[in-house]
Amino acid sequence: MAQRESNRERRERNEKFQTFNRPKLKIAHTTETGKTYIDYKDTESLKKLMSGNGKIQSRKRTGADAMQQRMLAAAIKRARYMALLPYVTTAQ
Repeated sequence: MAQRESNRERRERNEKFQTFNRPKLKIAHTTETGKTYIDYKDTESLKKLMSGNGKIQSRKRTGADAMQQRMLAAAIKRARYMALLPYVTTAQ
């Protein structure tokens, strides 16, 4: 007779934390001199790194390191200021 798993065993078998299996997006570009930058005018790639409500996503979701996440935040804020990206989205 097959043994049934208890709820506790099932929970322990599953991962403890939610994982995000989205592919990591490459957002940082490199110049010929070797400097890394994120372009604030590239709104299509910046939109992918924002939530549906217009919030900047975390490093865990974007897959960026600390320096790239700071550059990403600055680029999104600069694009918002220049009216290339919305601060918040409007519900329809």
